[in-house]
Formats: sequence, structure tokens, C-alpha cells
Amino acid sequence: MIDPVVALAVVGAAHAAFQTTVSVVVYPALAAVGRKGFAAAHEAHSRRIVALVAPLYAALLAVGGWAALADPRPLVLAAVAAHGVALLLTASVAAPTHGRLGSDGPTPALLRRLARSDLARTAAAWTGLVLSLLALG
Repeated sequence: MIDPVVALAVVGAAHAAFQTTVSVVVYPALAAVGRKGFAAAHEAHSRRIVALVAPLYAALLAVGGWAALADPRPLVLAAVAAHGVALLLTASVAAPTHGRLGSDGPTPALLRRLARSDLARTAAAWTGLVLSLLALG
């Protein structure tokens, strides 16, 4: 049988890798497109990224819930909470900012807001991974 904290660490590693890739590669490339080609590039990004985000976030929710219920030690709960912070930032900041970028275009303020929220999401994902690894002992 798979240990829920091992599963949390595995999914957490995928989450941290995903968020790091978005922060280091995807968003800088999107910001570099420029106003002229931004609408098409942003629409393509938004359409394609769902194929990664949906299963990853579903796995985080399922495995996080399983780990929290099966092993409610403080480190495990803190790891789950850290990943939850990233998900909440996605829903409350990143997704609405993407909506505004789609309608308003790449304003400096919106691009800064997206980059800052993504840095926070990346930090939360890495925090969740480190805490789940610490919980493994």
C-alpha cells in the first residue's frame, strides 16, 4: 500500500516543478511576446495550460485530503496547507489576472501582479514539498 505522505511528496514535487517552470520559463516568455502578438499567445497559453493544471490540482486536492485524514501530524497538515495556499492564490489572484490580461492586454501592472502571485505560488509549492519530505523523516 502507498503511504499517503509519500504520495503527497510525489505530487508535491510535481507541483513545485510545474510552478517553477511557469515562473522561470512560461510567464517570462509570455511577457516577452509584446502587445501585438499577446492576445493570440495568451489565449494559446490559457488553452494549453489547462491540460497540466487540471490533473495536477485534482491530484493535489485528492492526495492532500488523503494525507491530512490518514496522517494528521503537524508537518503533514502544514504541507497540505502550503499547497492549499498555492491553489487559493491561483483562484483568487492568478486566474482573475489572466482574465484581465485576456481582456485588457499586457499592461505592466497586470504582468507584475501575475509575476508576483506566481512567485508566491512557487514558494508555497516548494514549502509544501519540503514539509512533506520532512514529515517522511
